[in-house]
Amino acid sequence: MISRILYVLFLSTIFSLNLKAQNFAKSPSDVVPFQVTVKAAVFKGKNALALEIKGEADGDNTLAILKDTDFHNGIIEASISGQTLANASETARGFVGIAFRAALDASKTEVFYLRPTNGRANDQLRRNHSSQYISIPGYPWEKLRKETPGKYEAYVDILPAEWIKIKIVVKDETARLYVNGAAQPTLIVNDLKQGKNLRGSIGLWIGPGTLGHFTDVKITKED
Repeated sequence: MISRILYVLFLSTIFSLNLKAQNFAKSPSDVVPFQVTVKAAVFKGKNALALEIKGEADGDNTLAILKDTDFHNGIIEASISGQTLANASETARGFVGIAFRAALDASKTEVFYLRPTNGRANDQLRRNHSSQYISIPGYPWEKLRKETPGKYEAYVDILPAEWIKIKIVVKDETARLYVNGAAQPTLIVNDLKQGKNLRGSIGLWIGPGTLGHFTDVKITKED
């Protein structure tokens, strides 16, 4: 019996070590930008990284990849904020999110992102598109919305230019997005398009016409 208890304690210790959380993205030198500019900023009382798309973007791989963040399964937490730029088009929504399992050249990744200006829009259809999952390459929002409407996006109460706390829980082919401390996920994806075995880095992601801010990025790896 004693040996069995010791064995259980040993496994618990190993599990705890594997789940040790680490903080990232404290300065521009901590990231590798792809089609974005990254600057240090103070936003709403927090030290943050500010991202904008650089020139005309090619595709959805508009992100800054965090250095030294090999990730497969686990938990990603961050405070993020998105707002439209003054010169943004009418279709801009302040797109801001987190990429995970990203290739170092940004050619492949999974992404959860938010559309903050949709959160309290008077148009219910826009509200229904407040959060979004996409997968690079091959699965932009247009394709997912057309082929499986409503499956990869959902409503959540958010505002532009305000800090939004998010948590992403990833396990093999499943990912869940939690917003502002909610006990239940806003969005569940049970079929991550790049496959359950993909691993890679974490990225700070923005979309067109957006000024995005990121802080308090914490990663807890399961393996």
